[in-house]
Amino acid sequence: LYELPKLGFSDPEKLPFSIQILLESALRNCDGYQITEEDIQKLASWSRKTAGIVEIAFKPSRVVLQDFTGVPAMVDLAAMRSAMERMGGDYEKINPQVLCDLVIDHSVQVDVFGSKDALAANVKKEFKRNRERYEFLKWGQKAFENFRVVPPATGIVHQVNLEYLAQGVVTQKTESGVLAFPDSLVGTDSHTTMINGIGILGWGVGGIEAEAVMLGEPIYMLMPEVVGLKLTGQLKDGVTATDLVLTATEILRKKGVVGKFVEYFGKGLDTMSIPDRATLANMAPEYGATMGFFPIDEKTLEYYRSSGRPDELVDLIERYSKEQGMFRTKESSVPEFSDTVELNLENVEPSLAGPKRPQDRISVSRLKTAFQQALKAPVNERGYALKSEDLKKEGEIQNGKPISIGHGSVVIAAITSCTNTSNPSVMIGAGLLAKKAVERGLEVKPYVKTSLAPGSLVVTEYLEASGLMPYLEKLKFNLVGYGCTTCIGNSGPLPENVAETIEKNNLIAASVLSGNRNFEGRINPLVKANFLASPPLVVAYALAGTVDKDLLNEPLGQDKKGQDVYLKDIWPTQEEINVVIQKSVTAKAFQEKYRDVFRGSAEWAEIEFPESDLYDWKETSTYIQEPPYFVDMAEKPEPITPILGMRTLVMLGDSVTTDHISPAGVIHPKSPAGCYLTEKGLEFIDFNSYGSRRGNDQVMIRGTFANVRLRNLLVSGSEGSWTVHLPTGDEMSIYEASLRYQKEKTPLII
Repeated sequence: LYELPKLGFSDPEKLPFSIQILLESALRNCDGYQITEEDIQKLASWSRKTAGIVEIAFKPSRVVLQDFTGVPAMVDLAAMRSAMERMGGDYEKINPQVLCDLVIDHSVQVDVFGSKDALAANVKKEFKRNRERYEFLKWGQKAFENFRVVPPATGIVHQVNLEYLAQGVVTQKTESGVLAFPDSLVGTDSHTTMINGIGILGWGVGGIEAEAVMLGEPIYMLMPEVVGLKLTGQLKDGVTATDLVLTATEILRKKGVVGKFVEYFGKGLDTMSIPDRATLANMAPEYGATMGFFPIDEKTLEYYRSSGRPDELVDLIERYSKEQGMFRTKESSVPEFSDTVELNLENVEPSLAGPKRPQDRISVSRLKTAFQQALKAPVNERGYALKSEDLKKEGEIQNGKPISIGHGSVVIAAITSCTNTSNPSVMIGAGLLAKKAVERGLEVKPYVKTSLAPGSLVVTEYLEASGLMPYLEKLKFNLVGYGCTTCIGNSGPLPENVAETIEKNNLIAASVLSGNRNFEGRINPLVKANFLASPPLVVAYALAGTVDKDLLNEPLGQDKKGQDVYLKDIWPTQEEINVVIQKSVTAKAFQEKYRDVFRGSAEWAEIEFPESDLYDWKETSTYIQEPPYFVDMAEKPEPITPILGMRTLVMLGDSVTTDHISPAGVIHPKSPAGCYLTEKGLEFIDFNSYGSRRGNDQVMIRGTFANVRLRNLLVSGSEGSWTVHLPTGDEMSIYEASLRYQKEKTPLII
């Protein structure tokens, strides 16, 4: 190993744990060219004065990809090979230089729900829609070195990474013997930070940065500022990790940690389980940090054992981290941080976040009031600007008998997303709440689209072993798939009668999901109010049927005897949850479910693919196209010239997200991308999603700024992908305007 304590010109103990890992990487990869001795000295001399000013280079040991963002990365590598072949070079040299794992987890959609056959039906549709993409990925797995694919219906990339892919400490054979070094990574998903929960350095990057790392290049970055978040106390009974992360997100957003590392310390860590830590690390993008890091300690080692890792690996992690001074104990000195902030866990209360941003926390006791205020608030204050005469609007759906729905009616209740489905405490909590609700005779409202999409096969195993799955199914939280569903916009269509009623009456319908993102237009085009919540609260709001209710003081419903049932009557205690976890969550379950993780299902095995080193591009494909930037590429780049006479294509306000810029969800049939697919002979039912078509640049250029809730300030009062061509003043789609400007040779600015 490269021993930090022997560097001589620094005191590693004063460095934040996260900086120590960056320092080790620089020391190990120093070649005098990509990474220099100066980089080592910069990191070894890290202080609050130098952080955020000097640049460093970092070489992670691996890359993780999910299929929405991973497919275009592999398309680029395939395109590089094609270009190299045309230029007479050795195209076989183009391979990932570090280990790359792609987990197919974003392609399943909730088409069928609330029934025993939902999983099989959704998987069947998934394979039919995405067969061409899956053929490409199977080709890539065979054609490229250092590239593995975790097949569909296995789990969410971050949970699979946490439970199986992560090694903690990596070993590599060298001429001098076996070298050990910390596991580190970047991923093409912002929630890659979940892995920080077990002391592994990693965060989400864009496709270009990920491809650079895949090809052996370092990431160049400003040496990060590190904000220490001191945790004290212990969560009260009835308070979940979800409530904690929503509170921390609110605090850290106010503090201002964008572009910085957050590192957790304090006695509060001793009371936190690893799944709770992973939940907190997962949402680093929502609180704005590059990552949220927890150092390795005894609880980390316990997690590696309980998740079925080999004893020799756990022993290596312990010995390595202790020898390097990277192991946290109760006696560890507090490192020097750029700044600190404190959170007493005892002050955390049951919470949600919404209706439009994950950092807008609302306590459960205030949700009813906050929602009613949002209905009247101006749009620029994250409201809906309803007129007083529209506040009481309702519509009827037919479900054997007429049922009224209005503003705030919960039409989607989804237990989904990596943030929470990796955490046995909240998943078991949801199961216990469902059990008590069923025993009291409560039912989910008939207009609620319910779904359960776990992050790994292990979750189903312990829900079934505990006997809780039947109660979730009784409330129509049937298994719909393994992957990122509602949180990424794969919620599927609402039942037709519900959709028609919402549209006809212009209702502000609601979703409650155990996800990490609720940006406008992301969850479902018809659902304008979206709230993040813990899995038990998702079940509770499905029973209540509305967010326009104070669950702490108003009943969820009536039992078999007609008596009111309140949330407190069915909310499980932490002791009840812990008893079930002890009995049902076992290392054996992890070992069995991950034994053949790369094999996949029979449907995956049946997919045939061409065995060749070069990809055979097909002009007729609507999923995979050779991108244009390597076609007819000159050996030398053209000189840089001044950009003059620019026009504004899009002018945006605050809180613009990646979803506004490049949406992942539904493709509207009348949008430029929808028209393109129609021209290619596809029916709307076969459009799939923007995310699934990221391997086709023709769809993506038409889908840029295609979010249905985008507000371009050039077009007053508009909503959607509209702009004004200048100087003519003609109103048109952003895509159409870009073509006209291109024809006129007018450079653009956003």
